[in-house]
Amino acid sequence: MTKRKLKRQLSLLQVVMLGTAGAIGAEIFVLTGHAAAISGPAMILAILIGGLLSYSIAMNYGELASSFPVTGGALTYVREAWGKNLLSYLVGSLDCLSSTFYSGLSAIGFAYSLQIFLPFLPIIPTAIAIILIFVGLNILGVGNIGNVQILLGGILLIILVTYIILGFTLPGGFKWGTYLLEGQFFIYKDAWSNFRSLLTTIALIYVAFIGFEVIADDAEEVKNPDRNIPHGILISLTLCLILYPLISLVTLGTIPWSTLAGSEVALTDAISRFLPGIGPIILGLAGIIATVTTLNSSMLSATREAFTLSRDGMWPRFLSKLGPNRTPYVSTLIMGGVICLIAAIGLVEFLSYISASGYLFVLFWSNLALIRLRKRYPNLRRPFKVPLFPLTAYLAMGTCLIIVASTDIKALGFEFGLIAVLSLIYYLAPPLNRIYLQRIKSLNKSKNRILVPVANPNTGAQLVRVAAILAQAIEDTSVCIFHMDSSKPKLPTLNSKKGKSIISPPRQFFLPDQIIDDVRTRNVPLYTKIRQGSNVSSCILDEIESNQNVKLVLAGWPGPINPEKIVENPIKILLEKAKTNVAILLNNNLDQIRTILVPIGGGPHSRLALHLACEIADQENAKIIAFRTFSKAHEAEEIEDEMLNLQQIVVDELGLIPARLTTRIARADTVIEGILNETRRNPYDLIVMGASDEYSSGTRLFGSIDDWVVEHVENCSVLLVRQHESVVIHWIRKYLKMMWKNDERV
Repeated sequence: MTKRKLKRQLSLLQVVMLGTAGAIGAEIFVLTGHAAAISGPAMILAILIGGLLSYSIAMNYGELASSFPVTGGALTYVREAWGKNLLSYLVGSLDCLSSTFYSGLSAIGFAYSLQIFLPFLPIIPTAIAIILIFVGLNILGVGNIGNVQILLGGILLIILVTYIILGFTLPGGFKWGTYLLEGQFFIYKDAWSNFRSLLTTIALIYVAFIGFEVIADDAEEVKNPDRNIPHGILISLTLCLILYPLISLVTLGTIPWSTLAGSEVALTDAISRFLPGIGPIILGLAGIIATVTTLNSSMLSATREAFTLSRDGMWPRFLSKLGPNRTPYVSTLIMGGVICLIAAIGLVEFLSYISASGYLFVLFWSNLALIRLRKRYPNLRRPFKVPLFPLTAYLAMGTCLIIVASTDIKALGFEFGLIAVLSLIYYLAPPLNRIYLQRIKSLNKSKNRILVPVANPNTGAQLVRVAAILAQAIEDTSVCIFHMDSSKPKLPTLNSKKGKSIISPPRQFFLPDQIIDDVRTRNVPLYTKIRQGSNVSSCILDEIESNQNVKLVLAGWPGPINPEKIVENPIKILLEKAKTNVAILLNNNLDQIRTILVPIGGGPHSRLALHLACEIADQENAKIIAFRTFSKAHEAEEIEDEMLNLQQIVVDELGLIPARLTTRIARADTVIEGILNETRRNPYDLIVMGASDEYSSGTRLFGSIDDWVVEHVENCSVLLVRQHESVVIHWIRKYLKMMWKNDERV
């Protein structure tokens, strides 16, 4: 099955800003002081070396990303080179986790920058607040993210260029004597110590040069990828290589490196010397913008990597669900939560080392994949081919190894520990998942009754028949015909001959012989149970509570509904209170079941409807049409996406698309109109529908659409289903759905 894709929305300008403004972030503002403490004035040389070495990696990524313009970045390249195995799992997972660590670093940098204006704000809560804001932006759509990046990135570049110009021209700014304190460029006496300090500095700040990796991760959302991806990567890296050394030169030439050592607001300290008053305010604003843009792009990268890992089956499937805006909202919510936890660590330097070491592991294998792919697919279409191949690939891998070897030992230990944990998860997840599924299966087996409340033997015949079909499809399931006896029990009478008290038995309940014969033919256990009571719904609820083995309650449609008395309707009470699945059948001469229509909305109730429809179809050798409507004037790509989404729901629920199942979509102004038109075009024996969230309201049974179908569809029986879910889950799902509707209105 073709996979559902993200929408291409990013222009070249948006791509460049994602790479540039996404790289100019926490490092230049937060880590300049830390880098100065390691290598002094020589940090400029470290920045230049790191930037120049990055060109080999950037060009390799330009070829890889334009050859495979899909989301996932390094994971995609390694998977194409060596297949879906432990290596591709580790590369994809570390790429995603490194982006989350970098997002946490950026959020903390934002909090430090904001403290310049609002010193009373706490660092960690402020960082978490900005993370949550961008979680919302990611859910709303990547186009919004790109526009935010252009606006903020443009302001940031203007401020940084102004900082450089004023720093070199204003009194109190750059001076060679301040930069070369005591005439020394290197701060250590021996060459080896200076060399090691350079490598350590490169390892610390290297993550600031790999904004281009974000572009590769989001390649599936880039317009005209043949041109925009390689151009965006090289332009963004070049801008960083021009700005970083000049910014650092102004900073260390304004305040001696020994004074700046360890400072997390080095640029603000420097501008206060040559532009006091308004200068720190402007730099504080720049710091806020820079950290926001890096958070924006790195979070985008992390969520898209999680989406790809999920779509490829390496991470849980639910992470690849797309929302109405075709954004991976589930992975965004979960990765946003992880980023909040990481930001709570609050260790800036440590987070930077972890991000850099993780990225370098990913970059090493990506560049090696380039060599492998050139050999494996020599005729592959490559819109951009890296020059001087394979020299660039070997140079890139050597750069990664050197920088990794220079990384802080604690961060490396953490990284190797993370690799070990991920490897264990990779090998242990399948057997643990099998154990979990067996446990779920055993729990489901304990729920082995289909409860069929019947008041009239004639009207209950089809209910029992449908229940027998469902029970036949599920091993060890019985059908319990449930009847309430409202007659008052007689007082015990004394038997004079035997001297015993006798209670008169309740009124017996009998089924037509043909129904009994049909059930016996299906080899389904069938028995009758009678419970004394005066209220039908209370009796059924008591039965469910006292015998927690009811898999499904299958009842008949109550007939015309009075909206004023719907709250008192027994079916309404069951839908709201029964702690099991509930199905209601409207019987319109359901003699044979040859074709079944299943309208799918994507919620848990429609998914239960799909399962029940498949169980009925398997026993009756019937065909199923999984159906969905859309109302907007979609483009061809969006119509294809609607079909892929429908197919993905089927695969997620059933594991595959059965041979007897066909997916179909249709354009209609409303869902009701779409279903009605479909039943007019094609004859159906049964419609199986899931409830909407309106079933919890006081005005509908299953929802306006479901109730309407029951009232208006002719010559077709209808089975409406409601899946049991906890109150908390139901409330959360209802709230999220309401949020989607509000977003669509906006």
